[in-house]
Amino acid sequence: MTHHPITLTFDKGTVLIRGEVRVPGAAWDERVKAYRAQAMTYPDILNYLNRSSLYSRDEVQDLVPCPPLISRTRLRGYQREAVEAWSRAGRKGVVVLPTGAGKTIVGMKAIESVNGPTLIVVPTLDLMDQWKHRLEDEFRVDVGTIGGGESIVKALTVSTYDSAYLKASELGNRFSLLIFDEVHHLAAQGYRQIAEMFTATCRLGLTATFEREDMQHEELPRLVGGVVFRLGPEDLAGNYLSNYSLERINVQLSEEEKMEYESNYSIFRNYVTSRRVRLVTPLDFQRFIMRSAFDREARRALLARNRAISTAFNSQSKIEALGEIIRSHPDERIIIFTQHNELVYRISRRFLIPFITHTSNPEERKEILSRFRDGRFRAVVTSKVLDEGIDVPEASLGVIVSGTGSSREFIQRLGRLLRKREGKGVAKLIEIISQNTSEGRTSYRRKKAAQEDRKPSNARSYTRDTPEVSDTGLSGTG
Repeated sequence: MTHHPITLTFDKGTVLIRGEVRVPGAAWDERVKAYRAQAMTYPDILNYLNRSSLYSRDEVQDLVPCPPLISRTRLRGYQREAVEAWSRAGRKGVVVLPTGAGKTIVGMKAIESVNGPTLIVVPTLDLMDQWKHRLEDEFRVDVGTIGGGESIVKALTVSTYDSAYLKASELGNRFSLLIFDEVHHLAAQGYRQIAEMFTATCRLGLTATFEREDMQHEELPRLVGGVVFRLGPEDLAGNYLSNYSLERINVQLSEEEKMEYESNYSIFRNYVTSRRVRLVTPLDFQRFIMRSAFDREARRALLARNRAISTAFNSQSKIEALGEIIRSHPDERIIIFTQHNELVYRISRRFLIPFITHTSNPEERKEILSRFRDGRFRAVVTSKVLDEGIDVPEASLGVIVSGTGSSREFIQRLGRLLRKREGKGVAKLIEIISQNTSEGRTSYRRKKAAQEDRKPSNARSYTRDTPEVSDTGLSGTG
């Protein structure tokens, strides 16, 4: 009896399987009279058909024509180990390295080893431009970009996550390798479809902060592979990154601020205690927020909590402490981090410091960073937008005026300071904390979580200086 061949084709981010076979993971689509599976499962489909000795005609991939890709950069020892670990894992997986340790170089060596068309997915337009220039310099080829109004596809193409999501259905069969920079973004509900709609058999995730507070990073092994190599700032400080110190300054609320804080926080605390509301994980807090939508008392408690936190975050003594830090570090290049734009603008007006927020247009942001790098500005204040993806080796002092309990945010802010440059001394990250408020617990939580996120390293040990940790001011914050 003659068996008709099984035909595989790509269709809008999926693989269609036509023929007398049911492939595991595929579902019957009555509209096209064929089985349909996620494009991501394409390698598994091929393996299944080959193991089953089933004759198939593969028309899935339509790869972008690609010239030989030869990298000229020499790897540091740990970078070589990272690439080798990724290769041993079947060219799938995540490499976790601190900011300034050369994640881009690891990505370029991965491109060279695959030597095929590659899509690099990044969270911001700034990072898209950075990758484009680095790739053109490294491989001497034209690099395509998808995002910011452009849609140019080349053998090496850089896209934002948003644009990759929109284009996945038409580009999903055109690349051999996917690189996800700041791969923790991929775990977000919408962005997962990027990984699911591409057939690329090789996948690399790059990040300094693999874990997410919402635990959605647990999706990443399915989408791109598990962590295959990991080093933290302390592994590389002194040799490849700047030595650094962590310092905490505790300040007192004024009597008026203290009364305001206690009045509001007690409303929140009384509600949580009386209703026995459990608030241990981020998911618990999300449930509490949802509850406030239909429970009037829960909403009153939530708003009171927010007012209390705002009082702690925006205390006058914090502004005074920040002013003293700025005055006592006249030769440092300073990045000031806050949680909300309101405090950014207040600090900017008070100390005549340029600010960068999500409202800053790209040209304005580029101009401010350029002046910061060449020394015309010695400080900049920001709310979150400089937490990741900005190359600022000149920064040597960071000041956290307010922030969340997220370990990822803390590590990213520390990472802004760790890039080495000639003449740069010990980098310093200072937290200003309002004493006897929940902010003390927030500070403790983010640093404790950052320490717990560090799994035992699977790389050889490197000689390094131990970073100094100090605590300035009164003890016993809330």
